Amino acid sequence: MGKKHSAGFSLIELMITVAIIGILAAIAYPSYIDQVTKTYRGRAKSCIGEYAQFMERYYTENMSYAGAAPNLSCSSDDGIDARYTITVKDLGRSTYTIEALPIGAQSTHDTKCATLSLDQSGKKGASGSGGVSGCW
Repeated sequence: MGKKHSAGFSLIELMITVAIIGILAAIAYPSYIDQVTKTYRGRAKSCIGEYAQFMERYYTENMSYAGAAPNLSCSSDDGIDARYTITVKDLGRSTYTIEALPIGAQSTHDTKCATLSLDQSGKKGASGSGGVSGCW
């Protein structure tokens, strides 16, 4: 009687495979979250730019920023409204500041840049530890 050769995996082989997958996932997941955070930050910066363009067009027609009420679709496109609240503050005759305030998961993951801002003179801001040069 010959020995039967069993086909399949042993428990040790299966455990090693699961451990390798776990290690790869532990490395890949934080990188994935970082890339998603950067992508939404880029979308918020783009939307801030659209708001600034709207404000400048409004100013050329009215010679004042006062009364401008931009409600652009960029603030709700691609789920950006679940990550950022974009508002126009300090709205005056010759001044405005556009802010993108992170909310939800973005506020948790994007402590480097936090709130992004842009004013009428083109001055950019970032309230996080990354500063303007690291966020814009």
